[in-house]
Amino acid sequence: MKLWQKNIQVADSVEKFTVGRDKEFDLQLAPFDVLGSMAHARMLATVGLLTEAEADELVKALRSIYAEVTTNPGFSLEDGVEDIHSQVELMLTRALGDTGKKIHSARSRNDQVLVDIKLFLRDELMKLTGSVQAFFTLLQSQSEKFKTHLLPGYTHLQLAMPSSFGLWFGAYAESLVDDMHTLQGAWQVVNKNPLGSAAGYGSSFPVNRSLTTSLLGFENLNYNVVYAQMGRGKAERITAMALANLADTLAKLSMDACLYLNQNFDFISFPPELTTGSSIMPHKKNPDVFELIRSHCNRIKALPNEIMLMTTNLPSGYHRDLQLLKEHLFPAFQTLHDCLDMASLMLRSVEIRQDILADIKYQYAFSVEAVNKLVLQGIPFRDAYKQVGLSIESGTFAYETQLHHTHEGSIGNLCNAEINGMMESVLAGFGFQKVKSALDNLLNG
Repeated sequence: MKLWQKNIQVADSVEKFTVGRDKEFDLQLAPFDVLGSMAHARMLATVGLLTEAEADELVKALRSIYAEVTTNPGFSLEDGVEDIHSQVELMLTRALGDTGKKIHSARSRNDQVLVDIKLFLRDELMKLTGSVQAFFTLLQSQSEKFKTHLLPGYTHLQLAMPSSFGLWFGAYAESLVDDMHTLQGAWQVVNKNPLGSAAGYGSSFPVNRSLTTSLLGFENLNYNVVYAQMGRGKAERITAMALANLADTLAKLSMDACLYLNQNFDFISFPPELTTGSSIMPHKKNPDVFELIRSHCNRIKALPNEIMLMTTNLPSGYHRDLQLLKEHLFPAFQTLHDCLDMASLMLRSVEIRQDILADIKYQYAFSVEAVNKLVLQGIPFRDAYKQVGLSIESGTFAYETQLHHTHEGSIGNLCNAEINGMMESVLAGFGFQKVKSALDNLLNG
């Protein structure tokens, strides 16, 4: 079944190539296609293209289909059905006859798939923020738990100054705040309604686009119908960039963990059941989880560029190239959830070595402390710097391990409460409750 087919049968080879893996990814769009159709049916009744009775019939049938696609693990597109849009319309027509055929009035598959993708991305961003928030809470908790555990800080991978695990965990927590800002930016782009743009040039029917915007819980609509279509690819790219920022944080954290577990660093360890061994070297405890997180996330960091290149030089209007974006973007959400889950598992169980900086090999990490002590005694900084430098070169450097860092964000003043406040502020800006209320009313009202 093809919504566009008339009397000519498309060659099997052409159909196979053009459909590709689209049916597989269309299953992820199924509940959102139903939601979009419910809002569309309600709107059609208000402009006289359906009676209220017909709209009620359609919405009732669509609610039944929604339950089918969300609870039946065996749901699939039937043989000969081109896409999820055709499948839902076929199910409606079987249930309601001619009334089911009316659902496509005043819309195109172009704006139908657009609204499905927007609703899908919005839902995935909402779930992802929940996972990020949970990981953020864990990092903050570990920052407080291990705030007195010192470790050496590095620049150029050379010994630099004292740091702490409080700072280390807290740094990645605050990084997630900035990542959440970019997720919110993607949310704001995605949370606009394209329905009613039809094939990209609007409709001669007097559709009420503001109504479907409200029914679906969108914050606003894509007003210009040409831009609504042009925005496909752009919304995916912006979303991919937000995912890439989050992936970058996880990849960097994973690299740190791999280094810190290395015997030459020996800062952290994990229970043996969370590491893997070697087939030939019995002593090995490999950080495979963090290595795979690093690689998965580095691949996600390439995603914005992939989408950019796939949409390069496309003129305005719809093009079949856009179909392939789903294959690249959709799996990235599950990958990030898995990476966040595994990073959480590892960091909840991490064991931190105490008194790392007591080892004499880290003595020069306290050189700045020695310089600052002289400055506090009234010696100009450049003279103090030279004096300590000469003592290091002559082998007479003496140091103390007591630290007195009190400014905001330092070892002795982590400001985790302030960082948590920033995260709460970002989360409050999403407006998830408005979306949840609108969709609940559509499904149950």
